Amino acid sequence: MTNILTIAGKELRSYFVSPIAYILLSVFALVFGIFFALSVENLIRMFLASGRMGGMPVDHQEMLMRPLMGTISTIGLFLAPMITMRLFAEEKRNGTIELLLTSPVRDHEIVIGKWLAAFALYSALLLISMFDFAILLVMSSPEWKPIVTSYLGLFLQGGALLSLGTFLSSTTRNQIVAVAVTFFASLGLLIADAISVFNSALWARGIGYLSLMAHFEPFARGLVQSKDVVFFITFTFFWLFLTVRSLESLRWRS
Repeated sequence: MTNILTIAGKELRSYFVSPIAYILLSVFALVFGIFFALSVENLIRMFLASGRMGGMPVDHQEMLMRPLMGTISTIGLFLAPMITMRLFAEEKRNGTIELLLTSPVRDHEIVIGKWLAAFALYSALLLISMFDFAILLVMSSPEWKPIVTSYLGLFLQGGALLSLGTFLSSTTRNQIVAVAVTFFASLGLLIADAISVFNSALWARGIGYLSLMAHFEPFARGLVQSKDVVFFITFTFFWLFLTVRSLESLRWRS
C-alpha cells in the first residue's frame, strides 16, 4: 500500500508541476459554470412562466439536475483522455519506463498508483462543480438525494473512463495517439446504447449494455442499482487488469 500511495503522490504532483492540471481545472470551471448559469436562468424563467399560468409545478430534477449532471458526464468524456494520456506514454517517450519496471515495485502497484493519481485529479474537477450545487442548495430547496446519487455515478463513471485511458496510455509512447484513441473509445462506450435503439438483435443489446451513459442514467434519477455499481466496478478492474498485463509484456520484452 505504501508503494501505491508513493507512486500516486509522485504522479499527482507531476500534474501540478506541468500546466495540465491548471488548464483542466480552469476549463472545467469555466465550461460548467456557463452551463450552470444558463440552466439556472432557464429554471427561473420557467418559474416565472408557471406563476403567470396559475402556478403550474416546475420539476427541479427534470429541468435542472439531470441536464447538469448529464453535462458533467459528457465533459468527463473530454477530460479523461487528457488526464490519462501521459501516465505511461510519457514514461515511454522519456525512456523512464525501464527504470520504473526495474524498480522494486510490483506492476499492479504501479498501475493502481497512477490510476489513483488520475482519479484524484478527476475528483478535484467534480469538487469544483459541487460548489455550484452548494450555492443552489443554499438559495433553494432541491431534492438532495438525486444530487448525491448522481455524484456517486459520476465518480464510478470517471473511474471507469480513467481505467480505460490508463490501459490505452500503456500501449503507446505518443500522447496525442493516447488522447485520440481514448476519446473515441470512450465516446463509443457512452453512446453504445444507441445501437440497441435501432436494432433489437442479441448482439445489439449486448453492445448497448456496455454503454456507460445507460448505466449512469439511473444515478441521475436518484436510483442506485446494484447492477450498475457492479458494472462500473467490473469495467474498471478489467481495464486495470489489462494494464498490468501490458506492463508485464513490456517487462518481458525489455
